[in-house]
Amino acid sequence: MENKKTKLCLTGAFGFVGAHFVEHFLKNTDWDIVVLDKLSYATNGFDRLRDINIFDEKRVKIFVVDLNLPLSDGVKKEIGEVDYIVNLASESHVDNSIKDPVNFIKNNVNLVLNMLEWARELKELKKFIQTSTDECYGTAPEGVCYKEGDRYNPGNPYSASKASQDSICMAYANTYKLPINIINSMNIIGERQHPEKFIPLCIKKILNGEEIIIHANKDLTKSGTRFYLHARNIAKAVQFILEKTDERLSQSDASSGKWNIVGEKEIANLDLAKLIGEIMGKEAKTKMVDFHSSRPGHDLRYALDGSKLKKAGFEYPINFEESLKKTVEWTLKEENKRWLGI
Repeated sequence: MENKKTKLCLTGAFGFVGAHFVEHFLKNTDWDIVVLDKLSYATNGFDRLRDINIFDEKRVKIFVVDLNLPLSDGVKKEIGEVDYIVNLASESHVDNSIKDPVNFIKNNVNLVLNMLEWARELKELKKFIQTSTDECYGTAPEGVCYKEGDRYNPGNPYSASKASQDSICMAYANTYKLPINIINSMNIIGERQHPEKFIPLCIKKILNGEEIIIHANKDLTKSGTRFYLHARNIAKAVQFILEKTDERLSQSDASSGKWNIVGEKEIANLDLAKLIGEIMGKEAKTKMVDFHSSRPGHDLRYALDGSKLKKAGFEYPINFEESLKKTVEWTLKEENKRWLGI
């Protein structure tokens, strides 16, 4: 009897990170992939998946659905049973969450509830991965890197919505025994990122000779810092967690089933802008501003401890410098500048 192929469901896969996940799992597994996405403003329609040539790929099935609503019986029938769910779908722009917190939070809470309710019906589900963020832990003082299971302290409506998703997942794991893992990742870079994000924003401003605003402390002496990693590195880590680990969320152990996915080094945003300029061979004009005072909920530093995943045996295939250089050079190709909105 022929072995049944593994089936992976990816939500939010028309977005920047999701498209990299589709590309990674197509290249590194023989799994069938189900894509669920509502095609919000951040997706550019089908462009990202079209750009990686998946529409001739018979292993991928696409369903345009709004996960604010429960999956219809017809969609569930067409999808059938799945082995793994990776929930990437969420609104993620902090400024948007501050401008319209109610609808933003409702969207993110409703979609995870609807995914979990569907997961309860699946008889063959091996693992459900909820993708979350370092921002759930809140600002990190100098020298502090939060570990899996540390308390959450969200500082804005976006991070509160993600912390809410995580708490709901914990409740469903404890109450309904769903095999759920949560990943908290840090700032993500890569090709085809929305031009509102820092890396493409820097590239565009450097090309145009414009000033890059750098968020700093009140004294304008220190810029914010982040740990950056490529979306494909995160996809690789998620594959490792799916295939090589057997943990799940547990009420008796706050760290069980949780994984921090962390870039290998911390870099100041001022230094990052200058580094992008160096890769481009152009000057990065920068201006430090006290953004925290004008925008409540902005944190200068987030930091996670990535030792748990490393101890489990995972190593990132590409380091930060290689990832950044690859991303910048790809974006500067004439055929790819459209991703900058130019």
